[in-house]
Amino acid sequence: MSRVCSITGSRATRGSVIHRSGMAKKKGGVGRHVTKNVPRVFGPNLHRQRVWVPELKKFVRLRVTARGLKTINKNGAYRALKKAGLI
Repeated sequence: MSRVCSITGSRATRGSVIHRSGMAKKKGGVGRHVTKNVPRVFGPNLHRQRVWVPELKKFVRLRVTARGLKTINKNGAYRALKKAGLI
């Protein structure tokens, strides 16, 4: 199963970490220097969640981000799931 939010569709994005060496000037060094860019993956804040849908009178299991949970709380479970194409 891929790491994708059921509601918002957000997925992992690629980025990089900048490696630096040396001591900062204000700490008495000659300054920090960039030595390498290392690729990494920024994953979404996913949670396995059971959401009660009153219109269907049942629980629905979702893999949803924190932003998706806020969307469900704001718009209601049925409306959010319908817009996402899950119902």
